[in-house]
Amino acid sequence: MSARPYETGQGTFDNSTVAGILEYEAPHKTIQSNHSSENLPLYKPNLPPLNDTSYATNFSTMLRSLASADFPANVPLKVDRQFFFTVSLGTNPCSKNQTCQGPNGTRFAASVNNVSFIMPTTALLQAHHFGQSKGVYSPYFPITPLIPFNYTGTPPNNTMVGNGTKVVVLPFNTSVELIMQDTSILGAESHPLHLHGFNFFVVGQGFGNYDPNKDPAKFNLVDPVERNTVGVPSGGWVAIRFLADNPGVWFMHCHLEVHTTWGLKMAWVVLDGELPNQKLLPPPADLPQC
Repeated sequence: MSARPYETGQGTFDNSTVAGILEYEAPHKTIQSNHSSENLPLYKPNLPPLNDTSYATNFSTMLRSLASADFPANVPLKVDRQFFFTVSLGTNPCSKNQTCQGPNGTRFAASVNNVSFIMPTTALLQAHHFGQSKGVYSPYFPITPLIPFNYTGTPPNNTMVGNGTKVVVLPFNTSVELIMQDTSILGAESHPLHLHGFNFFVVGQGFGNYDPNKDPAKFNLVDPVERNTVGVPSGGWVAIRFLADNPGVWFMHCHLEVHTTWGLKMAWVVLDGELPNQKLLPPPADLPQC
């Protein structure tokens, strides 16, 4: 087996090809073939270029759930809450007496719905569990961009981001549909978004700006792939659905580490349900204090 990374950004990384070998040992009762594997031709796949977006997209869209009786695809068909998040790079002012490498001497940043996440000094889960969120985080994360624009067209002149520690609060068992839209700010790029605490179904994706009037008709609600990480297409969008049935505080962030450090992350707070097994467990007595 051979594998190669797919990337659309400007960063440097190990771009070598990785190879793996699987060797199967036949059970003792299996009739052994007279043909030696040494005489079989070795199939070597031709891997695409590192930045072949078309190939990567065609490959990922072929993935499906089994959607069988043993392995059902429990896609939420009824949606309680809909969200539209832009996933963008951006800039912050350069701190005094520092040299920054962003455009026009700014500092590189990244954001979700133009909110660049600031890590709190108190753990989000701790603040939520003990009802002490005031001064730690705000529950008013924007559910759509505050200022809509042509997301994949000519980028706006102002690339500055807002900053804050903001979360989305969901009642237990809320079914969520989330559209994540890449933007052309500082260049379109594929962002691998990872959600803690849940698996989700990738029900749709495409290039350009998401069209809420036309694109939902193409969603796959029968056998979409189930994942916890998905690449937001470069210059495009992806739609996911999940059931918020795991109480707690859960990060969602870009899995490009530098983008996470720049603030491309947010958090979902899922409230307790009514039953005992639907409630967040308290921290253990021996939990080390920060």
